Amino acid sequence: MDLFTVKKSLNNNVIIAEDHDHKEVVLIGKGIGFNRKKGEQLDERFVEKIFILKDKDKQEQYKSLLLQMDNEIFDAIIDAMEYIKKHTTARLNEHIHVALTDHLMFSIYRTMKGVSIHNPFLVETKNLYPQEFNIASKVVKIVNEAVNIHLPEDEIGFIALHIHSAIKNKKIGEVNKHSNLIKQLVDVIEDAFNAKIDKKSIDYIRLIRHLRFAIERTHEGDELGESTNINLTLQNEYPFCYNLSWKLIKIMQNTLKKPVGNAEAVYLTMHLQRIYSKLGSQN
Repeated sequence: MDLFTVKKSLNNNVIIAEDHDHKEVVLIGKGIGFNRKKGEQLDERFVEKIFILKDKDKQEQYKSLLLQMDNEIFDAIIDAMEYIKKHTTARLNEHIHVALTDHLMFSIYRTMKGVSIHNPFLVETKNLYPQEFNIASKVVKIVNEAVNIHLPEDEIGFIALHIHSAIKNKKIGEVNKHSNLIKQLVDVIEDAFNAKIDKKSIDYIRLIRHLRFAIERTHEGDELGESTNINLTLQNEYPFCYNLSWKLIKIMQNTLKKPVGNAEAVYLTMHLQRIYSKLGSQN
C-alpha cells in the first residue's frame, strides 16, 4: 500500500504531498487535510483522488487556484473533472486541470454577481464539437446543482472548447483562434451573399465542419488530393462561389501563416454553391 509524505495542507480536503518517487502530487479526500503536519505519512486509503501535474508552472497555478475556492465550489469542479475524464476516450492533456478549473471558478463567481459573458460562437461550437458540447452540458448541470446557481448556456460552449483543447492536446488559445477564424470566414460569406445563413441547416453544419478540418489540415501541414479538371469546371460553372472560396483561403493563409492546399477551393466552392443556390431560390 502506497504512503504519501505530507508537504502542506491547503484546506481540510486538499493536501500537497510527495509520492514514493518524490514527485509532488495533489491529494483530495474528505477531511484529508485536517490537522495534518508536514512530514507526516499518509496512507492511500484516505485518498479519494490524486492529481499529478508534471509541468511545474501548471502545478503552482493549480495550487494557487485551490487556495481561492471554498469547499463547495472546489467539490463541484472536481466532480465535473471526474465526469469529463470518464466520458472522453482520449487521454486528456493535464493543462485542463488549470485552465478549466480557472474558467469554472470565475464563471461561478461571475454568475453569483449577475455578470455573464455572451458566447458569439455557441451554435457553431455545438455543431463542430457535438461530443464535447454534450459533456460540457452535463458539467454545467453538475456545477449548477452542487452550487445552486444557473450558469448560462453560453458557458456550455466555452467549456466544450476547453474539453476539445484537452482531448486534442492543443492550447486553449489555439482552439479559440481557430474558432474565431471560422466566425470571421462565415461573416465574409454572409457579407458576400448579402444574406444570413440558417445556422441550423445541414448545409451550414457541413460548411463549418469543412472549414474546421481545412484549418486543422493547414495547421498540421496536410493537404487534400488535387484535381485540376474539377477546379477548372467549378471555376467556369460557379465563378462567384469559386472566387469567394479563394478569398476565404487567402484569409486562412494570412491568419494561420501557412499555405492552404489548392484542393480546398474545390470543396469550399461546392459547399458555398449549395448554400448560395438555396438562398437564391428563397428570394
